[in-house]
Amino acid sequence: MARQPAGRGEGAARTWLFDLDNTLHDASPHIFPRISRAMMAYMCEHLEVDEAEATRLRKMYWQRYGATLLGLMRHHGTDPHHFLHHTHQFPDLAKIVIAERGLKAMLRRLPGRKIIFSNAPLNYAEAVLAITGIRRCFDAVYAVERLRFQPKPAIGGFHRLLHDEGLDPHACIMVEDTLPNLETAKRLGMKTVWVSACTRQPPYVDVRLASVLDLPGRLGRL
Repeated sequence: MARQPAGRGEGAARTWLFDLDNTLHDASPHIFPRISRAMMAYMCEHLEVDEAEATRLRKMYWQRYGATLLGLMRHHGTDPHHFLHHTHQFPDLAKIVIAERGLKAMLRRLPGRKIIFSNAPLNYAEAVLAITGIRRCFDAVYAVERLRFQPKPAIGGFHRLLHDEGLDPHACIMVEDTLPNLETAKRLGMKTVWVSACTRQPPYVDVRLASVLDLPGRLGRL
């Protein structure tokens, strides 16, 4: 039997859509720099450009599409599986994942279903979830492959997840560190939570948190 979409009325079940990197763990100190170097090396080799041109292209594709991968696919015919495999090699991943204590307990306190919604590849996402001990907190993992390589903030990936899970966006809460992704979520009617130490709060953000661990205490605003 097909799952019925959650309604908007009082008492409707909520579904939490969680980003992964820099939302549920801190990827900035170790993981992101290594991904950045790997992407640079990949582009220099496979596009036959120097580092200056690779940097220019990455910046342009990020500004236009929100992800380097989408630009490479659209303009260079890059095989996304090949690109993701070669840019997400972490034999020592368990040593470099940084997550706050209490993460699992916090997730278990949140009422409703929980889904990972990430631009990262599936193998990497599953590995991070296993290392942090929170995989069983989530009902599903939507990595970029499952989004048919339509990464956030493109609306296509959002529609794919909502369709596959039978969700009403008005019954969803998006938890993210990246503002353009939250802007798309808000346009669809979702509640939005921005995980950031920044003090400003754009109008499309419902709640701003310095730490995702503070989420249960802000449920009244969602």
